[in-house]
Amino acid sequence: MIRFSRLLPVFVLILVAGVSAMRAEGTPYALVRDFQNPPESAKPWVIWYWMQASVSREGITADLEAMKQAGIGGAYFMAIQDMPTPAWPITPVRQLTEEWWGMVMHAFKEADRLGLKIAMHACDGFATSGGPWITPELSMQRVVWSETRVSGGKTGKVFSGVLPQPPTKENYYRDIAVLAFPTQAGAGVSTRTVVPVVTTSEGADASMLPMGKEKARYRAEDAGWIQYAFAESFTARSLVVQPDGTNMQGLRLRVEASEDGKDFLFVAQLEPARQGWQHNAWEATFALPETTARYFRFVWDPAGSEPGSEDMDAAKWRPILKVTRLELSSEARIEQFEGKSGALWRIGKRTTSDILPEKLAVAKGTMVDLTSKLGADGKLNWDMPAGAWTILRVGHTSTGQHNETAGAGKGLEADKFNPAAARLNFDQWFGEAMRRAGPELSKRVLAGFHLDSWECGSQNWSPVFQKEFERRRGYDPRPWLPAMAGIPVESAEASETFLHDVRTTIGELIVDNFVGVYAELARVNGKRFTAESVSPVVTSDNMRHFEQVDLPMGEFWLRSPTHDKPNDMRDTISAARVYGKKIIGAEAFTELKLTWDEHPGMLKALGDRNYALGVNHFAYHVFMHNPWPDRKPGMTLGGVGTFFQRDQTWWRPGAAWFAYAHRVQAVLQQGVPVVDVAVFTGEEMPRRAVLPERLTTVLPGLMGEDAVKREAVRLANVGQPMKTVAEGVSSSANTTNPADWTDPLRGYAYDSINRDALLRLATVRDGRIVLPGGASYGVLVLPGANPMNPSGVPLSAEVAKRVGELKKLGAKIIDAPWTEETLDSLKIARDFVAMEKGEEADKVAWTHRRVEDVEVYFVSNQLERTRSLEFSLRVDGSVPEIWNTVTGEIIEARSWWREKGRTVLPLELAAAESVFVVFREKTTAMLKSERANQPFLRAMQELTGSWTVAFEKRPAAPGAPVYAEALFDWSKHSDAAVRHFSGTAQYKRVFSFNAASSRGRRVWLDLGEVANLAEVYVNGVNCGVAWTPPYHVEVTRALKDGDNELRVGVTNTWANRLIGDAELPEAERVTWTTAKIGMKGRPLLKAGLLGPVRLMREE
Repeated sequence: MIRFSRLLPVFVLILVAGVSAMRAEGTPYALVRDFQNPPESAKPWVIWYWMQASVSREGITADLEAMKQAGIGGAYFMAIQDMPTPAWPITPVRQLTEEWWGMVMHAFKEADRLGLKIAMHACDGFATSGGPWITPELSMQRVVWSETRVSGGKTGKVFSGVLPQPPTKENYYRDIAVLAFPTQAGAGVSTRTVVPVVTTSEGADASMLPMGKEKARYRAEDAGWIQYAFAESFTARSLVVQPDGTNMQGLRLRVEASEDGKDFLFVAQLEPARQGWQHNAWEATFALPETTARYFRFVWDPAGSEPGSEDMDAAKWRPILKVTRLELSSEARIEQFEGKSGALWRIGKRTTSDILPEKLAVAKGTMVDLTSKLGADGKLNWDMPAGAWTILRVGHTSTGQHNETAGAGKGLEADKFNPAAARLNFDQWFGEAMRRAGPELSKRVLAGFHLDSWECGSQNWSPVFQKEFERRRGYDPRPWLPAMAGIPVESAEASETFLHDVRTTIGELIVDNFVGVYAELARVNGKRFTAESVSPVVTSDNMRHFEQVDLPMGEFWLRSPTHDKPNDMRDTISAARVYGKKIIGAEAFTELKLTWDEHPGMLKALGDRNYALGVNHFAYHVFMHNPWPDRKPGMTLGGVGTFFQRDQTWWRPGAAWFAYAHRVQAVLQQGVPVVDVAVFTGEEMPRRAVLPERLTTVLPGLMGEDAVKREAVRLANVGQPMKTVAEGVSSSANTTNPADWTDPLRGYAYDSINRDALLRLATVRDGRIVLPGGASYGVLVLPGANPMNPSGVPLSAEVAKRVGELKKLGAKIIDAPWTEETLDSLKIARDFVAMEKGEEADKVAWTHRRVEDVEVYFVSNQLERTRSLEFSLRVDGSVPEIWNTVTGEIIEARSWWREKGRTVLPLELAAAESVFVVFREKTTAMLKSERANQPFLRAMQELTGSWTVAFEKRPAAPGAPVYAEALFDWSKHSDAAVRHFSGTAQYKRVFSFNAASSRGRRVWLDLGEVANLAEVYVNGVNCGVAWTPPYHVEVTRALKDGDNELRVGVTNTWANRLIGDAELPEAERVTWTTAKIGMKGRPLLKAGLLGPVRLMREE
């Protein structure tokens, strides 16, 4: 702490008794030991990319030595992309070549020498699991189909002809079934066959829309309409919308109809399905109530547009209408069948009988299976009955998806339903690494098998799918296959049920036949299996697969609202808890547009917020392998990702931040989380953990009136405001922001619990729902309808029965809006309350863990200012201790009191400061005193006067030391070499100190303002690094009476040097980087030691 002001008025000592001395052994002692000397296993890791076949042995060694020096425990190793054109100034070393494998073995051996661990990704690239060894037969696959309409006349006739082969990729196609059924009303009739006259409100050309036209689109920025005029009345039952790219606006049109072109009646309001980021330009089919009219209008207004979220990714962008096809059809189709068939990640509202009556569905009893009559050449011979018939040829082909971020190891993505594909991929990539390393080196160094981002789309078929479906669902899917093409079978409800079964089977196969197989292979080979989220890309329960994983991982982004993954984090944390995983990882600080101003002090609050969510293992994104010793900053991921790399200016002093992470993680990896509320994820598929903003309707009392109103305003999105956070990336200003939900239930923590855990793992003990891994919950919340369950489908009979059983066993259930401000009526008090100036404090992140009988709270001030706070904690009868997460110091609280079964503790927290509050020792005492809980620092003397500033020897750095009469901002200096300097400068001076003035108390050197890190030496003694507020270090042991030599090494970021170079001709620049981020014209950033610098006495 820096300036510890007194927090309390004069209080009297109420009672001091019963406080035992700290035990020397057992859980309390072990916790202290691991806090002050954290184990190797708690170290943070880095994500280590080898970029574009640019690798050198010298660079590998330098990278790994830099990791070791900084306190990094290991690296998630991934090779990314092939050599660029033009190539970088290095001889390429392409993946899978002997030279490349030699580099990998060199990395393993160097890691072994240094005591580092390596986890290797599942394939070349960072997504997802494939390679050149994957044949089309073993690739991801999807259902495809073709329709042939024929007539048997009045008496029937023989049909003999070749059925069109459905769309095919990778020259691979296999039939599943050939089915014939009576042609349904309106079949084959659409605006492709009955072409309307198209007009628009603003007169723009939209003639391409009825049938679509390559490279043609309709675009509008202002509200208006598109009108179809038919020569004769047209009956519409469905509409296919083809957006241009990931545009959402075409999916929220209002459909109107008219007989005279003047008076229009409402037909339907299109509702976009929930959709993820890898949505591409898939079409969307909407079921319409049967409407016959000569004129149809598609009315668009940006007003009312939903703001962006992780499950409505397309809504993050500017609300402009961009469509390439609006195909109105007379055919009845299942609403949003493209997603419901599992072909991609979508959640659409259910098709109901009032929109699609049973008479428009294909009756199973009328269906004829012609599969056996189809020849190998695609020719069908069939003695066709009378009447009009539709022949549906259904098959499967490759999705054509490759591991796109790969280099020479690029190939088709492995079939995620077929265990043989996963085993082959493991053997050809990771297995080869193990074989080349040999058993001993592999055991010592190659510690983990890692499955990173799911960026390979979805799939809905495989050669094994039919048998798996029959085994899991208990019936043959083939008679229902028309539903996968959007054709209703039996009824809307029956079709929806079948498609839900398809999606459920897909989700199970992802868990069992892909992730589960990898888990088995990792386990057999003695490797830790780590994996990230699979949503919102592949149809799944995004919590379920984490049961198979040793270390679940999510990801969070820095200053990148369009790419941040708050649902990933909630999925990962909740899944880890319900499935009993102790270590919860995060790909940390990924950034869309690196701007070179990043430093530990900037990043701390974001990291702490994610610690408070439940993460306890950071993997910093990204440490780029830099093959060049003389090119700096060097290699980047094209400017993506925070620059964690040996050539980062602050890498060496930044080790203090990594030590902070090591210490915090060591504590957070112990014990079990204390969480009161479990929120059911529902039974829709796909499904995910429930985000806090989705709880405002079911828990409005707990969330508070302000939060409920704030969310209502956000969702209203009035005026569709935009903002730019990452440079050049404009997005919805109302995109959901996880920083708004640091404590959403105001003192109650919550997890999500999925269907699997609720049915299979949950039981009740002492009125709490408990799970085998240690998680327990005081109340179960059933949210009902929400964006991830748009139709509000009620609980299945199975889940309803289980909820009833849990309730009978004593579980508390909330299944209607909870309007009370607390759960006191359920005998669940708030776990954590923070007050500031007499009111509940916002932006305080926290988490609570129980380590046997020790209670541990991690508390983080999320604001950039010092705050005087008062914490009320749900602990009684124990002494509170304050554990300084930066210094490792532990002090017993000097002022606290017991109040209604709680402990009240006043604390002052600096900007972005965090502490542990730990209750180890039992007591019957209560202390209320005038003394602040942290020592007060009183200024003793200010170090005014001159300084000598010697800049690190770098190209274009000042050649001689700068002698300054006072502290100054480098960016404002008259010398361009100083203004544009990036690196470390040593501040030196001598000051006189009167030892008697310290009165035997500890003395601190307060540096005032620092841009950005400062390492302090007094009389040659390293006193530590100041990298976050408060910028001070203790100097007691280094001071001496009389003259003292002070040296402060101050390090800034790369920004100012890159800005300076951007103004120079390329030949005169001293920096070199692959980042495509323009720095020219940017304002220079503050840099240096800005002060005031003062000696402070602790009181």
